[in-house]
Amino acid sequence: MSLKEKLLAGEKIYGTMLRVSRNPAVTYIAKNSGLDFVMYDCEHSNYTMETLHDLFITGNALGLESFLRVPALSREYISRALDQGATGVMVPMLETPEMAREHVKYSKYQPLGERGYASGIAHSGYKAGVHLEVMRNANKAVISIAQIESAKTLENLDAIAATDGIDALLVGPNDLSISLGIPGDLNNKIEIEAIGEVAAACKRHNKAFGIHAGPAMLKRFCDDLTLVMMQTDIDFLSAGFAGVKNIFKD
Repeated sequence: MSLKEKLLAGEKIYGTMLRVSRNPAVTYIAKNSGLDFVMYDCEHSNYTMETLHDLFITGNALGLESFLRVPALSREYISRALDQGATGVMVPMLETPEMAREHVKYSKYQPLGERGYASGIAHSGYKAGVHLEVMRNANKAVISIAQIESAKTLENLDAIAATDGIDALLVGPNDLSISLGIPGDLNNKIEIEAIGEVAAACKRHNKAFGIHAGPAMLKRFCDDLTLVMMQTDIDFLSAGFAGVKNIFKD
């Protein structure tokens, strides 16, 4: 069963977001630690496409899937990332059904979308020529994720979740709290109810539900979550470094 099949069957998949790790060895560490995927952050970090390509194909070879949060909704970012070997793409601040359809247009081949085909590169295993099987398999495997981060998105939630080709909705709690007028207050009733609305919309439309958060928030929505993305490499490195000194504290 592929990772996307597991996800849409209601099974949990586990990963984290990477912002500073660039050595392909990080994919070995993530795989050895039992993760299903890592998501590279190009919205708030500074990865180059060349670096991402090397990370993607190394992870894919190990059976660790490679997702990317693109900086913006565009063919240049979405299709190109997939061509370089990404198997999932998340668009931040996706707020309307029109944006959802654009996401699908760039991330899926026909008949779902209009992604252009290039042969002899990473996504096709460097096989030359047009391979219809590669295109069919990509549509079955690529996970198109809408990131839910604003009050405007909540107004369009059902229409976004109903979009054919969108596979998952993933909440960004920090930006959502800012948009809702309660910045950083992640336990506020307004925030919790809003996240619950996203979970319910995913259930209604048979889409995967995800949150990018720390353990407390993830545990709170454990029963509904399928796309589990906890913290970032910065969090794990910081905690590990702090532990060197903390072992001598009473």
